[in-house]
Amino acid sequence: MWLRNTYLADFIALIFPDLCAACNRQLLKGEQVICTACKFDLPYTNFHQQKDNIVARQFWGKLKIEHAYALLYFTKGGKVQNMVHRFKYEGEKQVGVALGNIAGEQLKGLTTGTFDYIIPVPLHKSKLRKRGYNQSKLFADGLAQKLDAPVELDNLVRVIATETQTRKSRFARFENMREVFAVANAGKLANKHILLVDDIVTTGSTLEACGIELLKVPGLKLSIATIAYAE
Repeated sequence: MWLRNTYLADFIALIFPDLCAACNRQLLKGEQVICTACKFDLPYTNFHQQKDNIVARQFWGKLKIEHAYALLYFTKGGKVQNMVHRFKYEGEKQVGVALGNIAGEQLKGLTTGTFDYIIPVPLHKSKLRKRGYNQSKLFADGLAQKLDAPVELDNLVRVIATETQTRKSRFARFENMREVFAVANAGKLANKHILLVDDIVTTGSTLEACGIELLKVPGLKLSIATIAYAE
């Protein structure tokens, strides 16, 4: 029976091969989601080794954070855009989790200590219904598997649905995000170290708006992690 199932799986893989989420080439046996070559060749930022990296600088004078991080550099038409598009718009949820696993392995060595909760930037309930899932939550799930910290969904909420941030200036983006988020059950987050996560950081306006609300909680320490940084 085991041999028969193996042959069946091989036959299905031959007709409907699993493709690498980054380069679209067929995955070899034993590879999952992202091929071995791409895992070595992706444009890693190594920001986990640089406390004063580009992402961290975006929040200087705006948020008191312990660490800010992006796993990859984002370029239009590149492998990172391909991966993000596949799990954000094509429903390939395993891609977001896989990237979270990679990021989690890097963040294990942070000197800022362990995280009490991982909080993804929330979607408004109307967009969540339309898409069916929160892409940042998938990334958070992958991080949680490696960092041994639970994903918390009930404390940071999006109370206003906003228009797209595309093509807006930094100031316009921040104005668009003002008073969009709120914290519920703040007592649960008091004196905790929170890892706030999102998919892509550009100007940082969304994360800044979330961070402003979270840092109103007494004793809360804040770190930030994203899949990619786009200039």
